[in-house]
Amino acid sequence: MTRGPQALAGTKVVEFGGYAAGPHIGKMLANFGATVVHVESHGRPDGFRLQYPPFKDGIAGANRGGCFAFFNDSKYGVTVDLKKAKGLELARRLTDWADLVVENMRPGVMARIGLGYDEVRRTNPGLVMLSTCNMGQTGPRAHTPGFGSQLSSLAGFCGTTGEPDGPPMLLYGPYIDFIASVMGCSAALAALEQRRRTGSGTCIDLSQYECGLHFMASALLAYQRDGTIAARNGNRDSTAAPHGAYECQSGRWLALSCWSDAEFNALVATLGCRVLAEDPRFASIEARHDNVQTLDDALSEILSELDAEQTAAALQGNGVRAYPVNTVADLFGDPQLCERRSWRTRKHEEIGEQAYLMPGFDLSLTPGEVSRPAPLLGGDNDIVFKEFLGLSEDEFQAYTAAEAFK
Repeated sequence: MTRGPQALAGTKVVEFGGYAAGPHIGKMLANFGATVVHVESHGRPDGFRLQYPPFKDGIAGANRGGCFAFFNDSKYGVTVDLKKAKGLELARRLTDWADLVVENMRPGVMARIGLGYDEVRRTNPGLVMLSTCNMGQTGPRAHTPGFGSQLSSLAGFCGTTGEPDGPPMLLYGPYIDFIASVMGCSAALAALEQRRRTGSGTCIDLSQYECGLHFMASALLAYQRDGTIAARNGNRDSTAAPHGAYECQSGRWLALSCWSDAEFNALVATLGCRVLAEDPRFASIEARHDNVQTLDDALSEILSELDAEQTAAALQGNGVRAYPVNTVADLFGDPQLCERRSWRTRKHEEIGEQAYLMPGFDLSLTPGEVSRPAPLLGGDNDIVFKEFLGLSEDEFQAYTAAEAFK
């Protein structure tokens, strides 16, 4: 692994919280050189460590969770017991050291334990704090608990996903968390730039709910225009026809769409199905919408005999939007991802070799990197508190005796 100068070298970040939304922000910053310290405790480790598989050899353990590792590479990990006075004292030393604090606890928790922005800025007036939670820090739903699938339901995603006569479909995973984390990373960088120019810090109140609404723009605009409420429509589209996923040989699937008559003509020419081109039921995009099930059935029969990869390449070559439907296994060998070095493999002390995912962007002169595997629980207490914060050996031992690192 080679490392050159990185854009965020010298930027110091402390994370309080866990799971996805907060730590993913820190991961992206760490990938571009920020020194990021992830704070947990032995009594209350990050929920991804123990609650979310997969685990090494199928055995749960604080340092065996792949999900935790995936979102926390390139960071340092410490344990601090915030319920103890000496632990809170250590936490305050961390916030005094930091340029940025990222926290995704419930609203009011940081203030209640003595780490709220108004408190920590007294000794570090240039500090930037980013608080991210489901609903933001204010409002009637601010204290509503929940995870990603509930949040995407509230934001309208699930109401538009599924078959017309079926129930709303829950989206896979904490979808909105990652919309919010990328937006949160941008907000944090803007605040750090303000700090660089003015010396002043700020507090960022990031609502994951509100971030998710940006991906509902089409449905929101339709309602504003004429009161239309977006409904579930399976794979169908209001404009494109055909528009769907079709099973090919060997159980592989092909996703394709045609947004004009010219694209449809290119589709049937590539597939060699002249009969579809001559069928008046498919002569225009309006006609294809009126006979969409018949069209889907005909395409399904034709594509079931074809190879998904080869057919996608042929269709793309003729200007038709078509891609194979990748499995998770396909992603690790995808030539596009491999060429762009999206995957970086690092050896974790307990998990072993693990592929870590880089952000979907890079900087030409100061490229990012996965600088180290995810930290063990409390595995970097020595380096963070002695080297970064400058504690003497006697001070470190006194904090240990006071059980501040529990």
